[in-house]
Amino acid sequence: MPDGTHLAYRVHTPPGPPSGRPPLLLLHGLAGHMGEWDALRAPLLRDGHTVIEYDARGHGASTRRPPTMTRAACVADAATLITRLELAPATLIGQSLGGHTALLTATAHPDLVASLILIEAGPGGPNPDLPTTISTWLRSWPLPFESLSSAETFLGHEAWARGLERREDGWHPRFDADKMTEAVTELATHSYWEEWSRITCPTLAVRGANGTIPVADFEKMKTRRPSTHTAVIPDAAHDVHLDQPGGLYEVIKAFLDGK
Repeated sequence: MPDGTHLAYRVHTPPGPPSGRPPLLLLHGLAGHMGEWDALRAPLLRDGHTVIEYDARGHGASTRRPPTMTRAACVADAATLITRLELAPATLIGQSLGGHTALLTATAHPDLVASLILIEAGPGGPNPDLPTTISTWLRSWPLPFESLSSAETFLGHEAWARGLERREDGWHPRFDADKMTEAVTELATHSYWEEWSRITCPTLAVRGANGTIPVADFEKMKTRRPSTHTAVIPDAAHDVHLDQPGGLYEVIKAFLDGK
């Protein structure tokens, strides 16, 4: 990236001849990693999509301590990947903070985005308590974890545990807590409804039935942009892609197929 940040990414090519389907860029959430998409990636590949995953700046195998974690920097990262990998126009699928990045990318670079799929993500804000909430949560982790099984028990998902790295004394996150807090600083003071209203591409917004997106905000997204497709996934919380990957795939497929 222009500021010296290195982004780790993977390109997965579907079997068979070219299908003509748009490539999919998958954006994980805060404190996550690109391996979270494993269960969703397989059926998307079978449908003929090229699937690209990457670790956001400050996460996973990407630069751990980039010079900035601003929303603009994260949007520039996504736009640069789309451009350099010649994906445009791509469909962006983002969960949580990754969905927020996808939303802002669609606003800032409409020529790069064919369609937008947001999972437990939206314009939201402002949320003054968010940085403190995130910092408190991350610092509550009993580090180092003595095993992947103990990490999975604490974190709630096997995919979250797979994001850890092993050191001599146990398993540690591949991110720094202060950088994660920095990543949500702007969300504490800003609302992004104006950006949401400017999006022109087809959009699907997905909420977990037990998720964290307020129902009022979810309904407001539809009110502000009546063309928005929406879906609620039963028996899913904030990590819809981990809780119910099959159900999520079905609503994504229907949206991409224009049903």
